[in-house]
Amino acid sequence: MTALKYEQALQLSAQDFRRRTGVDPETFTEMEAVLHDREASKRKSGRPPALPVGAQLLLTLEFWREYRTFFHLGQAWEMHETTVLRTVVRAEDALLQSGRFSLPGKKTLRDAGTVLTAVVVDVSEVPCERPKKSSGRGTAGKRSATR
Repeated sequence: MTALKYEQALQLSAQDFRRRTGVDPETFTEMEAVLHDREASKRKSGRPPALPVGAQLLLTLEFWREYRTFFHLGQAWEMHETTVLRTVVRAEDALLQSGRFSLPGKKTLRDAGTVLTAVVVDVSEVPCERPKKSSGRGTAGKRSATR
């Protein structure tokens, strides 16, 4: 099943691939190469991973894109949620350590002369509409009726 998801993702058009993962196919290939390098540089092999490297990256990108819980991703990928967590953390660490996929810092953005715009949204508080505690229709009335 996991290999099927990975193969289906690779067969999508570039636009649909970006819609699904949030990155272009070229960026996905670069990220996958970083993860392959990490796997090749391991000193001790240990237990083999539950997913191939490409599927690990796809799982990580789905987590970032959809913000689903590890439990839900585990159900979708037929894995335990702890395995999903370990997979995502390992992929994140490898991508961060490569330095190729980090966002520019605050100083870089400030020095570049980037003009930032802000959108202000007026959000006003509205009290919840629920029965008063003293009314007979609330929970207090129900408790006294059952005694």
